[in-house]
Amino acid sequence: MTTFHVLSGANARASHPGIRKIGIADVFDALRLGFNDFREKPSHYVFLCLIYPIAGAVLITWSAGANMLPLLYPLASGFALIGPVAAIGLYEISRRRELGMDASWPHALRLYRSPALPSILAVAAVLFVIFIAWLLVAQALYVRIFGTTPPNSISAFWNGIIGTPEGWNLIVIGNAVGFVFAVIVLSISVVTFPLLLDRDVGAVVAVETSIRATLTNPVPVACWGLIIAAGLVIGSIPVFVGLAVIMPIFGHATWHLYRKIVEPEPAGRKS
Repeated sequence: MTTFHVLSGANARASHPGIRKIGIADVFDALRLGFNDFREKPSHYVFLCLIYPIAGAVLITWSAGANMLPLLYPLASGFALIGPVAAIGLYEISRRRELGMDASWPHALRLYRSPALPSILAVAAVLFVIFIAWLLVAQALYVRIFGTTPPNSISAFWNGIIGTPEGWNLIVIGNAVGFVFAVIVLSISVVTFPLLLDRDVGAVVAVETSIRATLTNPVPVACWGLIIAAGLVIGSIPVFVGLAVIMPIFGHATWHLYRKIVEPEPAGRKS
């Protein structure tokens, strides 16, 4: 990198990317294309995403042993908030495959060469702050409803959640609050990281483009969010192991969704 730019990108005068109007069929087509990318060399992509089941197992063990069971669900569901960061390498693999370049997995680990790395790190930091905020809000909500005394065991915690009015209040309110966090993250990140890998436009333009993409295509983006949520639930059921397959497919599909939503850069402006 010859310059350290974060907010404005390499060319501060560059116009903001155009946004296309897409339909739900485009969302499912992006998912199909993402599956094709995954199927091409699945061993590479599963290797990249083994961190998910490993992290899930660690979270379960840590939470149970440290009397932090109330944070287990917020931690697990919080994967959806930081997922766009973890999938950056997968976007790069799909980008290289689209261009006919070598798409072997080591290239996913070489993002430090990207001129947009400072912008990528800046947006990633924002998502991690949102993730921490979600954990703090979830913990405060639990304490407000159940008090500061931790549950004595997993069974006591489970019975308190599903067997009491307070538990059902926590489920309803907690998921409603979590939905708000998820909508915020989806809006600011649905095309942000693929855009930054594709064009060094800067963090502000990338996030603004993602928000415009969401406002222009509210139903398709909402459909995409629901697909991700359902996939994360399904992949998390067998102790998070399913995420090793679900996450690569979603990562690749996100690149193709970006290609459908954001108009290509004019040939005269490409660097």
